[in-house]
Amino acid sequence: MEFMSRRVDWKMAVVVLVIFAAGLLTSSAFTGKTVIGSSAALPLTRIEAPDQAIGAGISFENGFAPIVAKDLPAVVNISSSKIVRSQTMPLFDDPFFQQFFGRQFQIPREQRAKSLGSGVIVSPDGYILTNNHVVEGATDITVSLADKREFQAKTVGTDPRTDIAVLKVNASNLPVLPLGDSTRVRVGEFAIAIGNPFGIGQTVTLGIISAIGRGNLGIEDYEDFIQTDAAINPGNSGGALVDSHGDLIGINTAILSGQGGGGNQGIGFAIPVNMARQVMDQILKTGKVTRGYLGVWIQPVTPELAKAFNLKQSGGALLSDLEPGGPAARAGLQRGDVVLALDGQPVADNNSFRLKVSMAPPGSTLRLKVLRNGSEMDVPVTVGEMPAKDESGAAGSEQRGGTPSAALKGLTVDELAPQLARQLGLPARTSGVVITDVEAGTPAERAGLSRGDIIQEINRRQVTSLRDFEQLTRGLGNQPVLLLINRGGNTIFAVVQP
Repeated sequence: MEFMSRRVDWKMAVVVLVIFAAGLLTSSAFTGKTVIGSSAALPLTRIEAPDQAIGAGISFENGFAPIVAKDLPAVVNISSSKIVRSQTMPLFDDPFFQQFFGRQFQIPREQRAKSLGSGVIVSPDGYILTNNHVVEGATDITVSLADKREFQAKTVGTDPRTDIAVLKVNASNLPVLPLGDSTRVRVGEFAIAIGNPFGIGQTVTLGIISAIGRGNLGIEDYEDFIQTDAAINPGNSGGALVDSHGDLIGINTAILSGQGGGGNQGIGFAIPVNMARQVMDQILKTGKVTRGYLGVWIQPVTPELAKAFNLKQSGGALLSDLEPGGPAARAGLQRGDVVLALDGQPVADNNSFRLKVSMAPPGSTLRLKVLRNGSEMDVPVTVGEMPAKDESGAAGSEQRGGTPSAALKGLTVDELAPQLARQLGLPARTSGVVITDVEAGTPAERAGLSRGDIIQEINRRQVTSLRDFEQLTRGLGNQPVLLLINRGGNTIFAVVQP
């Protein structure tokens, strides 16, 4: 009886798998290809859909072999080298030392460092997408194709802030990997990683899309990663992440490895192909990447901040400071505004807002929906061009005096003298009180306050002196306190919970 039950389960499994395969084949048959670039910058050959969709060849016997056979020739191995200067101990160069010990301790001042990675051919005449860190500082770059041909490549342009680089080899009629649309990627879909891990040769791994829109990881300046559990290892950098139709959806760039081992832990990240394509198009058209700029400092709207600003829910981007005379300030935006939507699309968080602004062409107009003092308003802003170097900084400092507020218990502050402001690298006109001590384990420490921070507002009211600080904190009792903090010249909001 048990044997019969297992036979029935086996038959049911086959039926389920056949239905699944039929669905996969149907969806594959209607997938189009996306053509990238401008004919003026990159003369691409339009990639037409074949007479029979590649997905039609997928079966349980063949697996994803038809997709791999089509895509593998367009994924290359990249070997680069650069000259690095070694640090030597002056003692080893001393003639007296060499007289006794010879030159065996002498280390060459210049050495050649080699790097291995992967890349994706995106045009028949030899343009290749890869990671900036694969070729950064390289003096020579060798590209090896699946058919064993090798070419010397030159760097057309790089963008370290997204970790994208564009290479060019002198060749024609090269195999091309068609570009997909990363905005249509869904969590749970199949993902195939193709690259050259550990330099052993082309390798294919299969997984799913684990997450999309990953940011704030500290890997790159601009992050909107696709996360996958397809095995990605050192050497896969710059390689392809493709979907079940064989279209490129991402450029593999980083992994999360445990215990510093550097190996795959099932958490890999790829730069979405739409971001990579936009960067590449700008490099090919103008030789550089230009980003939109509003002149604002932003921070996430946490549940504590949402409550302090009387928001119905978390989300959006809080403007913690504005550049005087910058695009946002000229448009009438103010510190404390919460951006809820951009061009009619909801702003999920500060990272998504930053990405959308950066991709807006300078001179274009963005329509922001902002919440100010409980009222929504639409504010059009003309986008500026991001300066070559971001303005940022850090600070430290001191104070005296206590507070009856339970939330600020254990926090010591002092007057911000002009001399102290100069020591902190702040304009002499900067006002507020400076934090000189934060007791461990207090609400202020848990809120992230630290010595040297300058308190400029309490519950949206300005603080210019110790007297202001004491008056504004008197009688607060066990209520949360909303602070505006100046840290190294940049301001952020912080909520201290008692």
